[in-house]
Amino acid sequence: MRFSPSFLDEVRDRVPISDVIGRHVTWDRKKTNAARGDYWACCPFHGEKTPSFHCEDRKGRYHCFGCGVTGDHFRFLTEYESLSFPEAVERLADMGGVQMPAPDPEAEKRQRQRATLEDVMEMAAQFFEDQLQSAAGAKARAYLRDRGLSGKTISAFRLGYSPDSRNALKEHLAGKGVDKAQIEACGLVVHGPDIAVSYDRFRDRIMFPILSSRERVIAFGGRALSRGVPAKYLNSNETELFHKSNVLFNYARARRALGTSGTLIAAEGYMDVIALHQAGIETAVAPLGTALTENQLKLMWRITQSPVLCFDGDEAGQRAASRAADLALPLIGPGRTIRFAVLPEGKDPDDLVRAEGRSAFDGLVEAARPLADMLWSREAGAGVYETPEARADLEARLKQITGAIADESVKRHYQQDMRERLNAFFGGSRGGSGGRQQGRGGGGRDFRRGEGGPPRFDRNQQGRFLGASEKLTRSTLVRGTAELPSLRETVLVMTVFNHPSMLIADFDELAPLEFDDKVLTRIWRILLDLTAEGTAPQRDRLLEAFTEAGLDDQIGRLASQIRNARLWTATEEAAPEDAREAFRQALALHLRTRTLKWQKVELERDIAEAIEGDDGDAITPLLRALSEVQMELARLENQEAIIDGFGVLSGRVRGSK
Repeated sequence: MRFSPSFLDEVRDRVPISDVIGRHVTWDRKKTNAARGDYWACCPFHGEKTPSFHCEDRKGRYHCFGCGVTGDHFRFLTEYESLSFPEAVERLADMGGVQMPAPDPEAEKRQRQRATLEDVMEMAAQFFEDQLQSAAGAKARAYLRDRGLSGKTISAFRLGYSPDSRNALKEHLAGKGVDKAQIEACGLVVHGPDIAVSYDRFRDRIMFPILSSRERVIAFGGRALSRGVPAKYLNSNETELFHKSNVLFNYARARRALGTSGTLIAAEGYMDVIALHQAGIETAVAPLGTALTENQLKLMWRITQSPVLCFDGDEAGQRAASRAADLALPLIGPGRTIRFAVLPEGKDPDDLVRAEGRSAFDGLVEAARPLADMLWSREAGAGVYETPEARADLEARLKQITGAIADESVKRHYQQDMRERLNAFFGGSRGGSGGRQQGRGGGGRDFRRGEGGPPRFDRNQQGRFLGASEKLTRSTLVRGTAELPSLRETVLVMTVFNHPSMLIADFDELAPLEFDDKVLTRIWRILLDLTAEGTAPQRDRLLEAFTEAGLDDQIGRLASQIRNARLWTATEEAAPEDAREAFRQALALHLRTRTLKWQKVELERDIAEAIEGDDGDAITPLLRALSEVQMELARLENQEAIIDGFGVLSGRVRGSK
């Protein structure tokens, strides 16, 4: 059965999360502060000796800084005790003395109607296919022809066209006897209490049906044909049938093709998958307009041990590859990993196979780099190692990163592999006659040493550091000549500035956010004031308020910072769904960083007290804990402020395509 948000909130409020988790772990006495509801323990989800698992009663959340698991009361019971969600709810309601609600007839009715909704989606898909072949679809057919798609390919993927009309699909389905509630439940129309008459969600777009693993139509993606449309690519919203983070485009077809031969490839978008299919590569899938998710990665592992993630060769592609590596690391195991293929800069799979044929792309996949290579290149390529301290820092970072691997056997082999790379990298630079020294598995990144000195990371032919990551965000290329706030903080504030309605739904959660930069703090307070009454201001009123506050120049600089970094999800043009998802990713990093900074201050205070009290037994574990927090902060600093570039569809910058 389904439960209302208010009921679930009541259960969470009645039961401290520490009571739920405390039955399965032993709280660390030195780090835990029960009076503040702040608890630490060794993580129950992966083996570790130093506590990195944290839960906080005030927020009702847990998080492990080692393996990355996170969640609330219900998530802990479903993940740790393998309870179903209803079982977890019943367990916690009993603990908190909360009476379970009566069965929801409407929810059960929706479950029974699921098959009916699939029938409606099938009718919509057929309508879009017919429209593509009609006179109204001439422009869409011309676009697909210009992209080089054959009639056979168009038919295989059931591509269609949504007319430039507010009610063409709605009226068509109504004429087939589909009632208003079913059309709305499928997400085919935009509706709501503030919308007098619902209207078609997709208008004047190339339509891409999204299929379930049973090959039933469950959603659509639409590519705008008109210039200036806010969302270049638009997906169906979340429905009973469709949960974006759990679906991969072309998954069922790729799974069948893998039954004979080939490698599973995760490309960026629909057109990449379709172009590869037409070139004879039928084992490609794609996320649906957002960064790759954990569930999508697990979907790939169901059908192959080592999928290849294909990224663009630009900086956005490198950031995406880095994020995918961090996502996969805690989840890998014996025979379960990922590899990375990087396209030539400025080319997508369609460009490559058209210009150089399938063999060029096959060669790229065959040369895909293992996850260990990706991690080594990113970390070793992020600095200059002219001192023992710098080398020790690299070693510590690699140890911290590989420590996130949950499987103990794989973790041990990764740590051994990184030690061997370090020995080859540093050991090879201390003797001999100089010249070029490349770390084993460096993936083409060159390490040179100066006259008798240690190695330093070389630049590529374009003169930029390939592993720069957060350093890139500090460069004048991204930040401009004047000092700007942290890119991560700018992303959070400017996303809400450009999409103020985001504050309406989550006002209480977002209102307490704090920022290091004073200008961003002022902007944030004004945004809160403008939305405090539960309505989002019109664009003109928004700009007027910041002009009155004398912040219009600062807004312009922050907007330039976002655009120079090509973080389109924080701009006004981004689709609201994509802006919200990217905001949530940036928010998670922001909150995690601030928590670590708070822990650092607390540990430094405890160390000072231990030194003053001559408590030698306490100093060593405190110093060790401080070192771990500092390493985690350093790792976050090397991670991009916003996860961008993988699977980005809405507003994706790709020339005229």
